[in-house]
Amino acid sequence: MLGQKKILLGITGSIAAYKAPMLIRSLIKAGAEVKVVATPHALDFVSKLTLATLSKSPVLINLFDDGSWANHVALGRWADVMLVAPLSCNTLSKMATGQCDNLLLATYLSATCPVVVAPAMDEDMWHHAATKTNLQLVTQHGCTILPVGYGELASGLTGEGRMAEPETIINYLNKFFQNNQSLKGKKAIVTAGPTYESLDPVRFIGNHSSGKMGFAIADELAKRGADVFLISGPVSMAPKEPLHVVAVQSAKEMMAAASQHLDYDIAVMAAAVADFTPIHSSAQKIKKLDNGELTITLKKTDDILASFGKEKKKGQLLVGFALETENEKNNALQKLNNKNADLIVLNSLQDNGAGFGGGTNKVTIFGKNNFEQAFAVKTKDEVAKDIVDTIIKLL
Repeated sequence: MLGQKKILLGITGSIAAYKAPMLIRSLIKAGAEVKVVATPHALDFVSKLTLATLSKSPVLINLFDDGSWANHVALGRWADVMLVAPLSCNTLSKMATGQCDNLLLATYLSATCPVVVAPAMDEDMWHHAATKTNLQLVTQHGCTILPVGYGELASGLTGEGRMAEPETIINYLNKFFQNNQSLKGKKAIVTAGPTYESLDPVRFIGNHSSGKMGFAIADELAKRGADVFLISGPVSMAPKEPLHVVAVQSAKEMMAAASQHLDYDIAVMAAAVADFTPIHSSAQKIKKLDNGELTITLKKTDDILASFGKEKKKGQLLVGFALETENEKNNALQKLNNKNADLIVLNSLQDNGAGFGGGTNKVTIFGKNNFEQAFAVKTKDEVAKDIVDTIIKLL
């Protein structure tokens, strides 16, 4: 699975850097293309010449070198995965707090690809409360942490903290890329963002949805190999992955666009569609009235999730969202049954870290046969991974 994959290997100042040449050799042997970014202290433990020879590429260390600039943004976009192995306690702390004092950290902060880290440190450092906090932070930022090994450490002690062996890392990457193609050949439709229901050419009825959650799900489905059609209400963002994007404004337009894709394998209705729309929309801007009052008559919009549930065929998987402020579980289960969905993703405005606009979310997924799984607060990219993982298991 590593054939023609682009691996950006970050090496930090740890005695475990002696494993880096073996890791590079294994990656190259498996058919991967490898570029190495090292911190200056990493070269205290492993030769730059060795790394360059085995990777067949110059080793990048400094942001500026001999009048040239190492393009960390391009590096983060070039890679299929950024692997930091070993990850020292020092660099872990800097990643957790967003510091950017070397090329490796600048590349990490610019990376649009998945980031996998293999920590390496002494046992007491590994078990320190600060380290645990930093591990939680980088996980929330979207990193995957490979488990440390147990054995003899550089201090002479025996315990946890050894960097995962190159064979373990290769096995993980093989599985990672295999999972990333598990939806190849599947067609997915995702709705995202708000809808705007026009009152006049200037004003509308809408909501605070940013579209971040729907876009993250669409990107994750595409990463797993699906052919994704994203129908988006008005948002100020663009997808990270190659997608078929249809931009709409109103609930009526979103319904019409979604109805063109009833041949889906997976449908995720993440958009915050307006429940009501004005019966009449003025062709001209509505002026202030002398009495200061304006009455607007509304009608229900089409229920896209219910419509898809009614038309759903065998083998199709339908996912809905429920944003609630009270009786959250009961309302989510009612929606699951009434809309003939396979999964309902519940988030509550009562939960810290959930709701519109932010970069995090906290969800519980409900399904048939009393399926229920709650997740902690995570970045919306991480929540998207949890949702897509659940979809794949159900498929």
